Amino acid sequence: MGFSPRKRSESPIPHFASWPDSDGGNPKVQGFAGYKAGMTHAMVVDYRPTSTTSGQEVQIPVTVLEVPPMHVAAVRLYRRTPEGLKTVAEVWGPKLDKELRRVFPIPKDYDVDEAWKKVDPAQVDDVRLITYTQPGLLTGVPKKKPDLMENRVGGGSIEDRIKYAKQLVGTDIPVTEFCREGSMVDVAAITKGKGWKGHHTRWGTRLLSHKNSKHRRNIGTLGNFKPGYVRPTVPQGGQFGYHQRTEYNKRILKIGEKGDEITPNGGFLSYGMVRNPYVLLHGSIPGPAKRLIRLRDAARVGYVKLEKSPELTYISRESKQGV
Repeated sequence: MGFSPRKRSESPIPHFASWPDSDGGNPKVQGFAGYKAGMTHAMVVDYRPTSTTSGQEVQIPVTVLEVPPMHVAAVRLYRRTPEGLKTVAEVWGPKLDKELRRVFPIPKDYDVDEAWKKVDPAQVDDVRLITYTQPGLLTGVPKKKPDLMENRVGGGSIEDRIKYAKQLVGTDIPVTEFCREGSMVDVAAITKGKGWKGHHTRWGTRLLSHKNSKHRRNIGTLGNFKPGYVRPTVPQGGQFGYHQRTEYNKRILKIGEKGDEITPNGGFLSYGMVRNPYVLLHGSIPGPAKRLIRLRDAARVGYVKLEKSPELTYISRESKQGV
């Protein structure tokens, strides 16, 4: 029941309910987004100090994300209240991409300077950037409509964050503005949708005994007679897949500019060629190819911090076509 209710995600864009505190240091963007290209395997010198193969060359599965630069459309400032965060001010950039009209109507007359005059840093407790992806730069994702989302700015004082955000409005930010090689991130994505499934596939219940009358995949019981309704704890059929899931502490092994370095022969299945900057993550992540993936600074401590980048000795570029 930990993931109930198992209903379809309201949006293909995953969301983060919270952001880790990043006080001190210089301001930085705490989130980014990309598109899942596929998986391959690599040889890496094991960087985990408590592993039995620490310091040795091991083979690991890796996931490839294509991460073209994200465009900063606006700055949104919040005040913390007993009811939660409330918007204090919002400042949009002077020139927005015409493709953004696919998301919402863009006003023609907007005074940026007047909007900044209304900003009072004394009332601001949190600074966010409204950013959007640029899928038009990709060949593996067949759409032009950008994915709009909010990413927090952390580190430094509130005045420093506002100044930092003001500089970024209307510009493209690369993935290196968010993270570096060897850092840990949290990954949020929408899982692969499987449609309507019965209770046995959806909840993993036991098959009934072969002595059961006529059926083996029936549910054993729908519960007691009172109350006179079926409780939500009873496993029943319904939507399976296309749920949002967040995975914690994924290691970024490599950040590259040339997609030819990791694109397998024949391209990734159901995706094709990687032509933009990419990120290599250790392990698997939710969702099929082409799915939007959001990244965030790691919220749970306890992982090993690396001073230098992981040492990759080989990245497989063999064909994934099964030939």
